Amino acid sequence: MPTPLPNPLPARSFGRFRCPGLVVALVFAALLPAAPAMAAGTLVFCSEDSPETLSPPLAASSVAMDAIRPIFDTLVAFAPGTTDIVPSLATHWSISPDGRDYTFHLREGVAFQASEAFTPTRAMDAADVIFSFGGPEGGERGDDYEEFRDPGLAALLESVTSLDDHTVRFRLKRSDAALLAHIAMPVNSILSAEYSHRMLQQGTPERFHERPIGTGPFRFVDFRQDVAIRYQAFGDHWRGRPKLDALVFSITPTASARLQKLKASECQVSATPNPGEIAGIAADPSLKLFSISGLSIGYLAINTTRKPFDDVRVRRALNMAIDREAILSAIYPGMGTRVDSPLPPASWASAGAAQAYPYDPEEARRLLIEAGVTDGLKVDLWYPPDNRSYNPDARRMARMIAADLEPLGIKVIRNSAPWETYWRNLMNGETTLALAGWIGDNGDPDNFMATLLACSGAVRGGHNVARWCDAVYDALIERARQVTDRKTRARIYADAQAIFHEQAPWVPIASPRFLVAARANVMNFVMNPLGFHDFTGVDLAE
Repeated sequence: MPTPLPNPLPARSFGRFRCPGLVVALVFAALLPAAPAMAAGTLVFCSEDSPETLSPPLAASSVAMDAIRPIFDTLVAFAPGTTDIVPSLATHWSISPDGRDYTFHLREGVAFQASEAFTPTRAMDAADVIFSFGGPEGGERGDDYEEFRDPGLAALLESVTSLDDHTVRFRLKRSDAALLAHIAMPVNSILSAEYSHRMLQQGTPERFHERPIGTGPFRFVDFRQDVAIRYQAFGDHWRGRPKLDALVFSITPTASARLQKLKASECQVSATPNPGEIAGIAADPSLKLFSISGLSIGYLAINTTRKPFDDVRVRRALNMAIDREAILSAIYPGMGTRVDSPLPPASWASAGAAQAYPYDPEEARRLLIEAGVTDGLKVDLWYPPDNRSYNPDARRMARMIAADLEPLGIKVIRNSAPWETYWRNLMNGETTLALAGWIGDNGDPDNFMATLLACSGAVRGGHNVARWCDAVYDALIERARQVTDRKTRARIYADAQAIFHEQAPWVPIASPRFLVAARANVMNFVMNPLGFHDFTGVDLAE
């Protein structure tokens, strides 16, 4: 969900709050008629934040991924409510015995949307797939992968070629069991090569990103930063016209304001209610609550390159000094599960239950003394400025952690900053202790194990906030990528998690359930463990 830099910032972790909730509500009210006056079949979704872009090649945040989904389709997709891969723009595919060639057979007759500046002259074909897996700019890209927009795929793809107008072959440099999960992500949506070319001809290449056009169930209408995004049903969608006539993302950063709008019928679906609001929502007959165990994790990252935290005994001491059960009860009341590994319990490869540090302040004190750490240690602890699903009350959590560490002679200096600055500090290794979080992009364990902890991420701008690098761990996760059998991969990841536990680069804290509140008349909404909101099949009862 969860990663980054420069700007846009990281997926799953990105967030901005520029307008006070009251101002947002007033401006939004000025833009839209009151809910009862809206066209039948208009659903308003109270979303958490403004996306940094609506263009897949430029998207990095979970907020942007959510906002992109209505407009675009991918070659393969996640089945509703799961991370299972199912056909989408590709009807079927085959994989060579060595795992290096993926051949996709494309759906025929798939229409692209139109706008005031562009009317497509052909259906989607292989040329659009090849174009979509080129570089990050909206210009001609072809087979130039030097500036590929997805670094993981850039290092993996050898070529993407067409066998005919509706057959495309991906040739990999090495086998990778997570490929299908990667290409199901919105950042790898299929774009219109014709649209890009036309905008270049007209001298308006910026329109390619600013006025997105895809093959998805809803076409883009307009976007007002920090206010709203409007979509309209695409009648020629290959699955058939959506049941909703229109979709609006009403950008509402605070949970209390979202709930207020939901109760007033100013929106029909609301993202991420606070845990303290759950009982009231469940008791209100006009509302209903959706919940699912999420592929998400909140954790305290320890910068292993800074003294004394380069000593594993100090890192283990932190794991024993922090009362995670108290944090779970206070911050995630009834809606979170303690984690003891880098994988959330919802992951099929999680081995966290077998590896746990006990809450033991006395043993923590002994380890600190053994490592030569006595009274007088000062340490910075960074926490995000706003709450997220993986950390519903970051400020309070930072206070609780400080209260646990200070009796051991560790003076904690709590720091925060606006989201852009906060995440830049984390990604650039400028923090000692930092509360971080991750929402899975694609359901594959590699998205946690490699993205957050591989040596390749322990660099400036990398996602490995702990700056931890272990050659044996790296070799295991690289081996897991080469294996397609899930049971074998799970055993390899269990070995890697054992190394993580021994070396303790984090204090893993919790994996929350994903929550969505809705009006009682919302039909066919399905939660997903990746935390995104899919309105493709949603309808509103009379």
